[in-house]
Amino acid sequence: MSMERDRRRARRRRQLRGRNKVFGTPERPRLCMTKALRHLYAQVIDDVRGHTIAAASTLDAEVKEELNGTGNIAAARAVGATVAKRAVQQGIKRVVFDRAGYPYHGKIKALGEAAREAGLEF
Repeated sequence: MSMERDRRRARRRRQLRGRNKVFGTPERPRLCMTKALRHLYAQVIDDVRGHTIAAASTLDAEVKEELNGTGNIAAARAVGATVAKRAVQQGIKRVVFDRAGYPYHGKIKALGEAAREAGLEF
């Protein structure tokens, strides 16, 4: 129990440290990614107004139909491409990537690279 609590606190500290540097504006919103054991979520957020511009997750029917599993790297690629496509439809080309305290590898890296390939600039 204690190790799990320490791990959560450390990640929360990393998340807040990154959030101090990463801020979404209307011209360059924040692409935030969250992961759970079974699902992945991504949002493009304008922090000035506090609005979500575009969002995608492995729970979306559009994403779910092309996946075998929902918590793997292939799912992260699909979510990244979908959220980028939706953001480009809203007129967003440039974003700031908020990895929420997670290291940049695995699912986080796959989502970021898929979003880049789909037209977003980080």
